Amino acid sequence: MASFFKKPFSKTKDEVETVETDQYIDLGQLHFEDEGPLATQGGMVKVAEIYRYEDLSQVAQSVYNGNILLIDYAAVANDSLTLKRVTNELKAVARDTNGDVAAIGRNFIMVTPNGLKIDRSKIKGGF
Repeated sequence: MASFFKKPFSKTKDEVETVETDQYIDLGQLHFEDEGPLATQGGMVKVAEIYRYEDLSQVAQSVYNGNILLIDYAAVANDSLTLKRVTNELKAVARDTNGDVAAIGRNFIMVTPNGLKIDRSKIKGGF
C-alpha cells in the first residue's frame, strides 16, 4: 500500500542517472548554423577617437573590414560643421556596408557593418 501513495512521476534513487563530474563541453569549439556574420568573419569591436574630420577616413576603414566601430567625438563636439560632416560620412559608411549608425550617450557614435543593427532601446537594471 505504500506504493499507492508514491508520487506518480517521481523517480526512485536507483532510477536517476549519474553524471561524471570530469565531463565538460568546450563552448569555444561549438559552431552553430545561425551564427551572425561577425562570428564567421572574425570581426571585432574597435574604439577610436577623432580630433578632426580628416581622421575619419582611416578610422572608417575598420567598418569596411567588418568591425564594429565605437567613435569618441568629444574633441569635435563643439564644432557643429565638423560634427555634421562626420555624422554624414559615417551614415554613408553604414549605408555602403549595409550596417547601422547611432549616437551612444553624449560623445560616442557606433557604426556597425554587414547587416548588424543597433537596438536603440536601453536595457535598464532594477534598483
